[in-house]
Amino acid sequence: MRSHRIDPAILREYDVRGIAGEQLRADDAHALGRAFATRVRRAGGHRVAVGRDGRLTSPAMETALVEGLTAGGCDVIRIGLGPTPMLYYAAATLGVDGGVQVTASHNPAEYNGFKMTLQGRSFFGEDIQDLARLAAAGDWEQGAGDVSDADIADAYVARLMQGHEGGAFRIGWDAGSGAAGPIVEKLCQLLPGEHHLLFTEVDGHFPHHHPDPTVEANLAPLARLVVEKRLDFGLAFDGDGDRIGAVDGRGRPIWGDEILAILAESVLAEHPGAPVIGDVKSTQYLFDRIAQLGGRPVMAKTGHSIIKTRMHELGAPIAGELSGHIFFGAGWYGFDDAQYAAIRLISAVHSKGGSLTALKDAMPVLVTTPEMRFAVPRARMAGVVDEVAARLEAAGAEVNRLDGVRVSTPDGWWLLRASNTQDMLTARAEGRDAAAAERLVAAIDRHLSASGIVRDAD
Repeated sequence: MRSHRIDPAILREYDVRGIAGEQLRADDAHALGRAFATRVRRAGGHRVAVGRDGRLTSPAMETALVEGLTAGGCDVIRIGLGPTPMLYYAAATLGVDGGVQVTASHNPAEYNGFKMTLQGRSFFGEDIQDLARLAAAGDWEQGAGDVSDADIADAYVARLMQGHEGGAFRIGWDAGSGAAGPIVEKLCQLLPGEHHLLFTEVDGHFPHHHPDPTVEANLAPLARLVVEKRLDFGLAFDGDGDRIGAVDGRGRPIWGDEILAILAESVLAEHPGAPVIGDVKSTQYLFDRIAQLGGRPVMAKTGHSIIKTRMHELGAPIAGELSGHIFFGAGWYGFDDAQYAAIRLISAVHSKGGSLTALKDAMPVLVTTPEMRFAVPRARMAGVVDEVAARLEAAGAEVNRLDGVRVSTPDGWWLLRASNTQDMLTARAEGRDAAAAERLVAAIDRHLSASGIVRDAD
């Protein structure tokens, strides 16, 4: 392979992701391996850890990727099937220079892709574009790397459990047929209490529900389990185990920003005055709660790679996103890990009296919409957001342009931004009551309409 063109549509902000067999093929995986090996070697390294999720196409994609990495002169340590955080753990502990996980995260079953880390830092944005440039130019290193295997699942689980003193609870767990399933099974063998498991067998067809815990419908089986068996609470994971969802004892969702608000208390008790990062989509309650606890609330752009980078810059001990990515610096390795977040949440609930339901009840009653996503051609996405922002600023509105448009009004706030992972605009609103939330959503629709966009209300 002298050079290779990679479809620009699969070069996302945080990773490479596309429809397997159409946008993303084995020759693309090989070329990406060659290009990533080149980046590793030119940074002075030569060893790369590789993991994969449970998608049907992941074994073939892994094979092609590894062939590309070794042809680029890198030695590869394959850790096999597991969640993305296990790959990050491998990259942090196995003495390697980089890591690649074969995964399409929470995307539908026909997708696949790659998440990468290089020398302990997120690999995103221009780094990913650079892989395509290297491939197109055939500007890559050559060599003949070795391949070895490492079974680190038990070591990873032991590290997750290290120092855990969370009390005995009755918990439901939903792995969504994703890569976290075997790790969840191992955890539940070690945790005290009573554990009821759903869909822990890895199945790339995702036969039970889509593995995205940010969508309330996907939490329905877990909520039913918790209510029917009168469990204390439930925990859910996305397809590659880097995002967490939860339900309380009444089956009510606890979203990622709310989980972060709970976890922040114990973290700030150990690190008083520290910065705590939430993404621009998060509830205002999160930022108010961080300040109330004596921390320094920091709003950041959405995106797991962006948050990790910001966390490193500020030395923040914890950060999180509405989407359920929870990042731990203090006591962990600075990456997002839903399995570790689950363990920490169990500990937090225990330390706060043992009831996640009571913690949910103590939160202010705000009316927050789910994240509304609607397809817009990629070439139009940024333009729509800019047009909305210009109209708002011309009208004298209070506008935050950190990531899209976040608008504060007496009713609450609303957000419109371009997705970095899909050809979609996303919107969210949070009002002080139902009527306020309706007015905020109506404002979103008015501004979209002025730009020729009609949001699908369904």
